[in-house]
Amino acid sequence: MTERRPRIVVGLTGGIAAYKVVTVIRGLVERGCDVHVIASESSLNFVGLATLEAISRNPVSVGLFDGVSEVKHVALGQSADVILIAPATANIMSHLAQGRADTLLLTTVLAAQCPIVIAPAMHTEMWENSGTISNLNTLIDRGYIVVGPETGRLTGEDSGVGRLSDADDIVDAVISQLAPHDFAGVNAVVSAGGTREPIDPVRFIGNRSTGVMGIQLATQLKRRGATVTVIGANLEVSVPRGLKLVKVSSAQEMHEAVKEYAHGADVFISAAAVGDYRVANASDSKLTKDRGTPTLQLIENPDILKEFCAAKGPTFVVGFAAETEPSTLVERAASKVRMKGVDVMVANIIDDDSGFGNTDADIVLLDTSGNVVSKYHGSKSGAAEHILDYVSRQRAAQQ
Repeated sequence: MTERRPRIVVGLTGGIAAYKVVTVIRGLVERGCDVHVIASESSLNFVGLATLEAISRNPVSVGLFDGVSEVKHVALGQSADVILIAPATANIMSHLAQGRADTLLLTTVLAAQCPIVIAPAMHTEMWENSGTISNLNTLIDRGYIVVGPETGRLTGEDSGVGRLSDADDIVDAVISQLAPHDFAGVNAVVSAGGTREPIDPVRFIGNRSTGVMGIQLATQLKRRGATVTVIGANLEVSVPRGLKLVKVSSAQEMHEAVKEYAHGADVFISAAAVGDYRVANASDSKLTKDRGTPTLQLIENPDILKEFCAAKGPTFVVGFAAETEPSTLVERAASKVRMKGVDVMVANIIDDDSGFGNTDADIVLLDTSGNVVSKYHGSKSGAAEHILDYVSRQRAAQQ
């Protein structure tokens, strides 16, 4: 028997950003969703019907009186697991807030009992108009999930807030509505980013970690019901609303923050890249050439993860081991499992295609004995989902 795929209804409306929604539809299909597009007549001025049907792999619905014998204006809403409206123009947001039912998309929304995600896109002046703000607040009060908009280049030469969110962010928002709430009531702490050790006020020793993996983990923990605190070191990625952010920079600052926030947590995920050494003789003023070539004395930073695990109590701990040699990845990660005392170690390869600064991850999960329990290669979003699925199973087995 074939497993039922999640059914996603995508309401495509008539804004210039409609062409970007084709990528969103493709992303949903690639994530295993059964995608059905309702295209407004005006949206077809921006994207062709053939394109939408080819990408979604399903017929596209347009008119209110299409498929009358199937009672389509009700059936689509009743069968949907999630409805996505993108781009959510000022016009459609107004109609949704009024509860209107004069198009197929609007009747579908009224008949739906599933989560509704909207991805607004419009010019800044329209987004900031008091009418739009009022409509948005009405939709939020009704439980709509809002993604974006972002700040950036708009139609023509305009720039400002109102740009449609990235396709991956919209896809993640939709998929999150399908996620289990297996971390409900869980207090989770995630460290993310890369520490920096000052040489002088303008220079530092650091690493190439951006924090993307840690923020993906934190975001998905929240979507799955957890209360999440992020200890962020020099993050190069935005932190979604709803996550508590504690900013740090150096390893010593990370050490203090972990002691303050992670002890007593239900789950601690140590995804940050923490420097092993710091400069003992950091200068209070900028080092200049006329003062000669400086000699940097390095001293070892505390092993935050090892120290935490020694006194962690019931906290479930996930560690990360970044390596550059695939041939010794498992061996070195297994050694760290025994040395650190984590509940699961995520060994990740750092190369030109995955790891720091890349969109993909190549990971291996090891259990408390250092045995490989699973592998994953793909997006960091998918890697985060893979890791949390394992954590969820292990926590359930311990209870």
